[in-house]
Amino acid sequence: MKQSLQLRLGQQLTMTPQLQQAIRLLQLSTLDLQLEIQQTLDKNIMLETVDEGFDNEEGNKEEETSEPTINNSEAEVNLEKTENLPEELPVDSNWEDTYDTGLNHIQDYISSNSPNTASGAKSSESEPRDFLDYNSSTETLHDHLSWQLELTPFTDVDRVIAMMIIDAIDEQGFLQTSLESIVESLDNPEVTEDEARTVLLRIQHFDPTGIGARDLGECLLLQLRQLDENTPWMTQARILLTQYLDVMAARDYTQLMRKMKLNREELQAVLELIQTLNPRPGNQIESSKTPYVVPDVFVKKVKGRWQVELNPDVAPKLRVNSLYAQQISHLKSRDDSDKLKEHLQEARWFIKSLRSRHETLLKVTLSIVERQSGFLDYGEEAMKPLVLHDIATELEMHESTISRVTTQKYIHTPRGIFELKYFFSSHVSTSTGGECSSTAIRALIKKLIAAENTAKPLSDNKIATILSEQGIKVARRTVAKYREAMVIPPSNERKCLV
Repeated sequence: MKQSLQLRLGQQLTMTPQLQQAIRLLQLSTLDLQLEIQQTLDKNIMLETVDEGFDNEEGNKEEETSEPTINNSEAEVNLEKTENLPEELPVDSNWEDTYDTGLNHIQDYISSNSPNTASGAKSSESEPRDFLDYNSSTETLHDHLSWQLELTPFTDVDRVIAMMIIDAIDEQGFLQTSLESIVESLDNPEVTEDEARTVLLRIQHFDPTGIGARDLGECLLLQLRQLDENTPWMTQARILLTQYLDVMAARDYTQLMRKMKLNREELQAVLELIQTLNPRPGNQIESSKTPYVVPDVFVKKVKGRWQVELNPDVAPKLRVNSLYAQQISHLKSRDDSDKLKEHLQEARWFIKSLRSRHETLLKVTLSIVERQSGFLDYGEEAMKPLVLHDIATELEMHESTISRVTTQKYIHTPRGIFELKYFFSSHVSTSTGGECSSTAIRALIKKLIAAENTAKPLSDNKIATILSEQGIKVARRTVAKYREAMVIPPSNERKCLV
């Protein structure tokens, strides 16, 4: 093959580091954004937060993130102009290649040439942590049982058996391994299955009641044993759990009444006693941490109009540290001066990207609120069909931008806190030629099931028929899909005695 040189002309679309940073900030969640801001503050000497009630000295010009309010008539965003800010960076470099993050020698130089009491300088003292930042250790079911094991007298061999039994108990409190397997794993010929069963009986007296059961029937019987013997219908409840648990699970109440020789009122009293028991006793020991959702946007009604505003606690206000910015012209070293200029430019671009994120989030939220005002006024049944393309067309943005804005962003409304993506849903045609949101259909299905006769619950086909009579064309399989998405059991499992 012969080698040759060729000259070609072509066009290529590339993103500048500034645009890359703006896109990355746009898709960050609240917690990720706060972490990103803190990391930028730690590595950029030119950035600082603005304390509330801080009195600026004369000549100290602030560059801080604005948090404007938008109502449903006009989006007004007051953005400060960034002076001497280039429109773009070289496209052949990444952000990390453009900016050097080494600040040690710069900070040493600045600290040696600036007074310690200068106004606007960063404080080295760490701020007090919020109460929610302290993650308290959560006790698991295994820890709870092990703690009780330490307080219970056992022989050395029995203690080993008890530890193995506790390890075999799942999060719901059931023993998932047979006693025979536990004895075999001990590899001790002196340990019998009867001894392991005796240890299990002692563990079954631990808290919570019903722990260590091998099936649902045994779990409920263990809880019945803890009740007073004079409890009404105690004997009948034990008979039902021992002999007719499968019939009760099938909700065949006619057969239950015939086999137990009880009338409807008596059987109902027995079932009410059983319903006071916990089929998953291990869930009483909470092992998961409670997730906290911080809303990005607040929406409230003022004088009959919905108003949207950013949560001021989501991101701190930032500005360029004027004291360090003034040191650039006083530095004798050209290298130090160039590095400070780079960090100054990076700080300005970061503030501008942060403002752009706030502006875009407010515009998108405002458009959603205008279209879904019926939901805010009347609830889920008034939800309108909405897709990303609708918002993108109105705001003249790309659908990918709308998707980034609405992902992991939350809005606080009088009806609760929702993710912005919650307001987007597909549509179903109506008999009048209109469209109905799938969210509204779910609300209607939930409402019909809540008002149904529990003795004769509505089937999926019946629900589809009722919706069709209301003008909503929906198939039975669609009703089943929506019902399962709302974790609502089928009609045969919703059936009750009365």
